[in-house]
Amino acid sequence: MAETDQERTEEPTAKKMEQAREKGQIARSKELGTLGVLFSSAVALILIAPFLSTSLQRIMTMQFSLDRGAIFDPNTAFRFWGEIGSALLLPMGLYFFIVALGAFIANIILGGFNFSWQATYPKASKMNPLKGLKRMFGVQALVELIKSIAKFGVVVTVAFFLLRWQFPNIIRLSDGLLPYIFVDAVELVGLIFLLLVCSLLVIVSIDVPYQSHKHHKQLKMTKQEVKDERKNAEGSPEVKGKIRQMQLSMLMRRMMQDVPQADVVVTNPTHYAVALQYDPMGNSAPRVVAKGTDDIAAKIREVAMDSQVPILQNPPLARAVYYTTKIGHEIPEGLFMAVAQILAYVYQLRDYKRGRGKRPRTPSKNLPIPDHLRYDDEE
Repeated sequence: MAETDQERTEEPTAKKMEQAREKGQIARSKELGTLGVLFSSAVALILIAPFLSTSLQRIMTMQFSLDRGAIFDPNTAFRFWGEIGSALLLPMGLYFFIVALGAFIANIILGGFNFSWQATYPKASKMNPLKGLKRMFGVQALVELIKSIAKFGVVVTVAFFLLRWQFPNIIRLSDGLLPYIFVDAVELVGLIFLLLVCSLLVIVSIDVPYQSHKHHKQLKMTKQEVKDERKNAEGSPEVKGKIRQMQLSMLMRRMMQDVPQADVVVTNPTHYAVALQYDPMGNSAPRVVAKGTDDIAAKIREVAMDSQVPILQNPPLARAVYYTTKIGHEIPEGLFMAVAQILAYVYQLRDYKRGRGKRPRTPSKNLPIPDHLRYDDEE
């Protein structure tokens, strides 16, 4: 069972894949990158053929128009190289821009764009001779050898047929006229190069799925790693219990601070207690400022008595408010009538204690509570 747990059979989690990207571990295909460079080189060569041919003609004209004095002048070489550079600046600049763009796009097709400083850090494991030998004679090295042999075979075969196909056109280049011969030569070389590069699509179509599968396999996790990651994300039971205890303690303190501002506390009489507050001048319904069962209910009653907040026993209403309303929220519409009778009694009792009016009658135990809001518990 222990060996089975160590097998990488689980799919990588989102966190695992994100960590891999941060370390620079993403799916990459060297064959796709090579194809991008070569393909963009061929396309660039075809695109710049007119500009390059004009520049080559200009350079040859300069070479064959030197007089005797210029040949023996030491400064001629520096001037000559400067003119060559200016003649090739535009076509070669465009060429390298297209090649760089093609290389960039090809390398981000698989795995997307990703830059990681962690990938540049030196690793002692890469300097281990034993691991180096393992990489040289391992499965990966064998796969790379097979790919190299396959590439060589494909390129040589395609090159042979391309040269055989275009051989008459290559021979006819010697019969061409300047400056058209330069354009024809560059376009012919670009066409052969482009078709030769396209032959590598066979290798790339195999290598890209293989690299994706290999990368996915490397990211797979053991069952223990999944458990550890979930545990670290959610926290250990001890820590979560401590957090819940702290949250409950904070909630208790906040509730007990709000109980003295309540208008009435409705009880069950011992198992449940809910503290209600109502602002007659406002537009909101009565809301629950504190509620609890058993020990918490006892604490609410204790704070209410110390603060001279009226306490009324009405089990159906206490249970209904407790189960339907969260702390800080307004009571549901179905309990408006029942709570209104309780509050009316509290206000009349308050006036009676101040010497105004007669003592009110205690509200009936059978308050108007809808059936769907009743929660009958056994005492």
